Amino acid sequence: QVQLVESGGGLVQAGGSLRLACAASGRTFNTYTMGWFRQAPGKERDFVAAIMWSGSLASYADSVKGRFTISREYAKNTVFLQMNSLKPEDTAVYYCAAKRSYTAIMKTTEYEYWGQGTQVTVSS
Repeated sequence: QVQLVESGGGLVQAGGSLRLACAASGRTFNTYTMGWFRQAPGKERDFVAAIMWSGSLASYADSVKGRFTISREYAKNTVFLQMNSLKPEDTAVYYCAAKRSYTAIMKTTEYEYWGQGTQVTVSS
């Protein structure tokens, strides 16, 4: 069993930065692939980034490549999403999620555990 709690969201001006954190509980956290998704009002939940359990592989949506970085800190059972050069279109609720394998990482239905989400608002 894995429980996920996101934090770090807020209001920021375009061009600014935020770092989201997802704290995980459970002994097997280090064996899970961790992903970040986001959902804007009236839209579907979209893939943002994912990182393999080992940290050796990471993937990003084209819309955030070069601006966002996913990382994980094993000692703190936490995965981070560093978001730079934020744009108004990045405004959404951001969710972290966990799954056992590094396959089909962009599909929401593949993830077993989800956090409650944290709001990110980017003003123009």
